[in-house]
Amino acid sequence: MQAPFSNKIAKVKKGPPASNSSTLPASLNAKSSAVGVCKVISISARDESVPPVAVVSVPCSIDVSPSKSDDLSISLDESMSTCDSFKSPEVEYIDNNEIIAIDSINKKTLSNLYISDHLETAENVCIRDTRTDMETDDKIVNVDDNYQDPQLCATIACDIYKHLRASEMKKRPSTDFMERIQKDINASMRAILVDWLVEVAEEYRLVPDTLYLTVNYIDRYLSGNVMNRQRLQLLGIACMMVAAKYEEICAPQVEEFCYITDNTYFRDEVLEMESTVLNYLKFEMTAPTAKCFLRRFVRAAQGINEVPSMQLECLANYIAELSLLEYTMLCYAPSLVAASAIFLAKYILLPSKRPWNCTLQHYTLYEPVDLCHCVKDLYRLCCGSHNSTLPAIREKYSQHKYKFVAKKYFPPSIPEEFFQNLSC
Repeated sequence: MQAPFSNKIAKVKKGPPASNSSTLPASLNAKSSAVGVCKVISISARDESVPPVAVVSVPCSIDVSPSKSDDLSISLDESMSTCDSFKSPEVEYIDNNEIIAIDSINKKTLSNLYISDHLETAENVCIRDTRTDMETDDKIVNVDDNYQDPQLCATIACDIYKHLRASEMKKRPSTDFMERIQKDINASMRAILVDWLVEVAEEYRLVPDTLYLTVNYIDRYLSGNVMNRQRLQLLGIACMMVAAKYEEICAPQVEEFCYITDNTYFRDEVLEMESTVLNYLKFEMTAPTAKCFLRRFVRAAQGINEVPSMQLECLANYIAELSLLEYTMLCYAPSLVAASAIFLAKYILLPSKRPWNCTLQHYTLYEPVDLCHCVKDLYRLCCGSHNSTLPAIREKYSQHKYKFVAKKYFPPSIPEEFFQNLSC
């Protein structure tokens, strides 16, 4: 009978050397002594309970200008609001005695900003206003029509994602390395590690791509190297350090990664593992992840909506992130996971409406029948997340900044007719 997997999860003391403070689990192995003020809890692989992440809500404040000036002259803040959604009667109130001053300010503003005073003609109306029925008619919406934003790379976006689809197959880990390669670790231990890395990424405010790349590096390394359970967490922080150097503007230092493990590993050990990982992966750090495809697919899912749906984006990100915990989800390509996350997110938000359309099919290159098995597996993960002993992702997406999407109601089942192919 296999020996139980004992782990040490410690609450790290406040005030690390690199100015980051947190409440994080410290170690997944039996090496740490956990001295000082760190509180250590021993758990088994069958009962992986993790302390919740501390969430601090920062109130948002809006400065409102006074309604009147002391003299006849007034400021721009008194005559206009910076955002229509925050207008108030107090800000908009104007005294009759100040009309002359306001006219003077308006003329000066128009001349300085070169604002034309003529009315907008019918030809200048946004073309999206005349295409409101496009989504219902199952026509393909062009999501690459914004040439003003260089970040969107509208002219070459199709070529970029065509390359990502071709390269995702080359950078995928093995789907059976736990059964074929690993002897001392199992899928449950991997899930504990990923759950802890989610907390680390939140603590250091790392971008989502860093987390996805970290898991990709871990799985690719485990696909060809036998790993001892005592060094599994060392592999995790080494991979996260490499991913952070690749993605972050200001990556955490090696000392910080040692600190969050309660100094279980020394600096030289982390650097040695980093070198081992880089050499095994042949320095091929660029790898398409589900997050890469989500950005594109979310834009396609938004369609012609003027205001992007943050609920849809956050819910799709939550679903895709849950897939990182599950070893069995490695059998699905990252683009398939991303497309299935969009399908499921749209269904959860609007259960009565068909979640897939011709626009999504055009940009994802997946038909509904292609998504069936992956969507059902993701749906199972979402329904089981509330009873999971690995709560980091659920608690992360239960925050206000993620629109509380982890607390949403999930319909009891997905109608089979939604997986029927479209006639596009």
